[in-house]
Amino acid sequence: MKKVAIIGTQGVPANYGGFETLVENIIGENCSGFVQYTIFCSSKDMKSDLKEYKGARLKYVPLRANGAQSIPYDIISMIRCMRGYDAVVVLGVSGCLFMPVFKLFCSGKIIVNIDGLEHRRAKWKNWVRKLLKISERLAVRYADEVITDNKGIQDYARQLYNIETSLITYGGDHTIIDVAPEREKEILDEYRVCKDGYFISLCRIEPENNCHITLEAFAQSDRKLVFIGNWNHSEYSRTLKEQYGKEYKNIVLLDSIYDIETLYILRRNARMYIHGHSAGGTNPSLVEAMFAGKPILAYDVVYNRETTFHRAYYFSNAESLRELMEREDLDGAIMKELAHENYTWKRIAKQYESLY
Repeated sequence: MKKVAIIGTQGVPANYGGFETLVENIIGENCSGFVQYTIFCSSKDMKSDLKEYKGARLKYVPLRANGAQSIPYDIISMIRCMRGYDAVVVLGVSGCLFMPVFKLFCSGKIIVNIDGLEHRRAKWKNWVRKLLKISERLAVRYADEVITDNKGIQDYARQLYNIETSLITYGGDHTIIDVAPEREKEILDEYRVCKDGYFISLCRIEPENNCHITLEAFAQSDRKLVFIGNWNHSEYSRTLKEQYGKEYKNIVLLDSIYDIETLYILRRNARMYIHGHSAGGTNPSLVEAMFAGKPILAYDVVYNRETTFHRAYYFSNAESLRELMEREDLDGAIMKELAHENYTWKRIAKQYESLY
């Protein structure tokens, strides 16, 4: 039995977030049974104080897992798992400034998932980006194994750091749910949409997700858009909500939805899915959308092309997005096939376990 600690997330049960969803789905029924997981959780972010979940032990740190507290949160977690574990999985590089010390005293194998080049995200100030870049460099230097979730990130690590990483993506089959026809109709009626009568987009409302491009394209069209996100999160999101939320009747801006059943119904009944992310690696929301089997219009960056195996449709501005929206010949069946071949959690859980 391998004893493995996982740090760097808010914790489980997962409410949202890529790393949280990852942990949620590599434990429990997808775990081989030869691994005993311990998950470090934030007592500030998690509503419950469970001691065990899906066979994993839970330990709590009294800080928030995101924002300014993420660095001490990760460091405290590292200190608490220096002994007693065969492997420690560090998700993200926030606390990796501590990595030289952690490497010196940690008795287990150190595995770091460096995430999606966090230092390139537009939301961070320059000094934060520099700090994250240093953390990434230390993570790569001192980890025993480095995980990248996208071939684009893998190529980046190879070129910049001259290392080979383990390529392990995210899963999305947890979003597939058996839904009764009457329940499906109830959800569609609640959101005032009909099958194939709308486009859908789902993301955090941040500049690198190019929400402004999506909204600009639909403002010049009569096609209906359902756009789900945290519209009151920042000046950027509030400005877009004010600009597009009232004047355009074909644009529906919804606050974040975390219910998997509702999201699954809205995704699979949409005409097309729009994915504007330009940063990060394999975005979980894109993988999840692939399982719906709808045409995907994705922002043209290497990460999105690699995730969709160059088989989606790509845009770079509002005009090229609008041209794709108007086409009647786009097919999304290949997205579903690729998703089932590459993005199931059972497969990904085994890949993580192979590193321990």
